[in-house]
Amino acid sequence: MNINNNYKTNLTEEKPTRVRYLVLALIFINIVINYMDRSNISVAASHMSKDLKLSTVQMGLIFSAFGWVYAALQIPSGYLVDRFKPRAVYACSLFIWSLATLLQSIVGGFGSLLGLRLSIGCFEAPVMPASNKVASSWFPTNERASAIAIYSSAQFVGLAFVSPLLFILEDKFGWKFLFILTGLVGIAWSIVWYALYRDPSKSKRINNAELNYIKEGGGIVEDEDVDNSTTKEKAQFKFSDLKMMFSNRKLIGIYIGQFTISSTFWFFLTWFPTYLVEYRHLSFIKSGFVSSVPYLAAFCGVLVSGFVSDKLIKKGVSMGVARKTPIIIGLLLTTTIIGANFVDSTPLIVMFMAIAFFGNGLATITWIFVSLLAPKNLVGLAGGVFNCTGALSSIVIPIVIGIIVSGGNFTPAIALIGILALIGALSYIFIVGKIEENN
Repeated sequence: MNINNNYKTNLTEEKPTRVRYLVLALIFINIVINYMDRSNISVAASHMSKDLKLSTVQMGLIFSAFGWVYAALQIPSGYLVDRFKPRAVYACSLFIWSLATLLQSIVGGFGSLLGLRLSIGCFEAPVMPASNKVASSWFPTNERASAIAIYSSAQFVGLAFVSPLLFILEDKFGWKFLFILTGLVGIAWSIVWYALYRDPSKSKRINNAELNYIKEGGGIVEDEDVDNSTTKEKAQFKFSDLKMMFSNRKLIGIYIGQFTISSTFWFFLTWFPTYLVEYRHLSFIKSGFVSSVPYLAAFCGVLVSGFVSDKLIKKGVSMGVARKTPIIIGLLLTTTIIGANFVDSTPLIVMFMAIAFFGNGLATITWIFVSLLAPKNLVGLAGGVFNCTGALSSIVIPIVIGIIVSGGNFTPAIALIGILALIGALSYIFIVGKIEENN
C-alpha cells in the first residue's frame, strides 16, 4: 500500500516550468526598444540641428521635452498599471510611441519636433511601472533583484550595441531613416508583446509547480478567480495612498537617490555624443563606437549588482546591506566622472566615463525598493511615484546642461553630474535607513 502511494506521489510531482524567464526576455526586448527610441534623438542631434537650424538651447528643450510629460504622467501610469494590467497598457503605449517615433522623420522645425517628443514621453510613461509590476508578479523575492537587473541592463545593451549601428545608419542613410526604422521596429514588437504576454494566473504555459513557487516566494500574483469588482475596488485612486508615498522617510530617501542616478543616465542619453563630437572633437562615426564603451560598463555594473545582491540575500545577509551596498558603491564610483575634466587623452576620458557609468549601472537596481517598501496592492502607484522623481532629471538635466554648455565649455556640466551622484550616495547612507519588506 505504501509502495503504491509513493508511486502515485512521484507521478503527480511536477517539475516547475521556467515561463518566468520567457517573460523576462519579453520585458528585456521592450526596454531595448524603449531606450532605442529615447536615444535616437541624441544620435540624430548633430545633423538634425543643422538641417532644422536649432540652437543648443533649443536642442536642450527638445531633449528635455520627453521628460516633461513622462515625469508628469508617472503617477497616473502607475494607477493605470494597477487597474488595467500590464499586457494591454504596455502594448498600446508601445504602439503609439513607436508611431510618434516614425513621424519624427517628417518634422519641419522646432515646433513639430517638440510636439512629437512630448508624445513619446507621454506614451512611454507606463513602461517602468509596468515592467516592475510584471517582475513583481512573475518573480519571487529572492530572484527579483536579478530579474530587475537583467531587464534594467537592457537599456545599456540597447545603448551599447544599438547606438553604434544607429550612428552608421544615420551616417549612411540620414537622420530621417533612423526614425523610420526604429519606429517600425517598435510597432511590430507591440503586436508580438500582446500576443505572447499573460499574467501568471492566466498563462497557459506555466504549471502549478512554478506558480506555487512564485507565490510562496513572495511573488505578487493575483488569483484568476478573484472577483473583478473586488480587484477594481482595490485599484481605486485614493489621495491618502498618494499622501503616504510622500510622507515616508525611506521613500523620500530613495526618491532623492533616483533623481541623482537618473541625472547621470540622462547626461549620457542626451548630451554625451555631442560632448564627444563638439567638445572632444572626435569624428562622428568614432564617437559612436567610443560612446558604446561606457554603456557596456554600465551593462556589466547592473548585472553584477543584481546577482550579487540576490546571492547575499540567499546567504542570509540583511536586506539593508544586500540591497543598499551596491547602490552606495555605485553612486560613489559615479563621482569619478569629474576626472574627465582633468585629462585630454581619449582613452583616459573613456576610462573615467566608463567607471562612472559602471557605477551608475551598479546603482540601477533601486527599483527593488518599490516592491519591498510599497503595499502589495499599490506597487504600480508606488512605481509611478518613484519613477516620477527620477524622471524629473530628464527635464532638468538636458535644459541645465544646454544652458551651461552654450558657451562651448562642458567642464561645469561634468562636475554637476559628479556632485549629484555624491548627494545620492549620502541620501542612501543617511536618509533611507534600514530596509524591511512590507506585507
